[in-house]
Amino acid sequence: MSLEEIVRKTREACGASALAVVSRDGAIIAADMPREVAKETFSIMCATILGAGMTAANELGKTPPSRVVLDSEDLQIMILESGKRSMVVAVLPPGSDPYSVEPRLKGLMSAASQI
Repeated sequence: MSLEEIVRKTREACGASALAVVSRDGAIIAADMPREVAKETFSIMCATILGAGMTAANELGKTPPSRVVLDSEDLQIMILESGKRSMVVAVLPPGSDPYSVEPRLKGLMSAASQI
């Protein structure tokens, strides 16, 4: 199964409105997102957010985060580290429990970490 197919099936299984595998420098590797989303802008900003969290933790002498969750009134964005070169980004409905969604992303994270 291709990475694109794994992304699509995983998005459906976890109830995300968008799901992407993004490189550390912000390039889209595979995605299942609404057409109106500017994928490049979205992926670059997600990579920046995770990178900023890692830099902030490093400056504090702490372990870098493996995930960042952004909450707003109408969505949640969960950014998960998946290996040294990529991350998985899930756009979830508001009020979702990211910790209950994360196990459903493990297969995709494993596939993404092989990139």
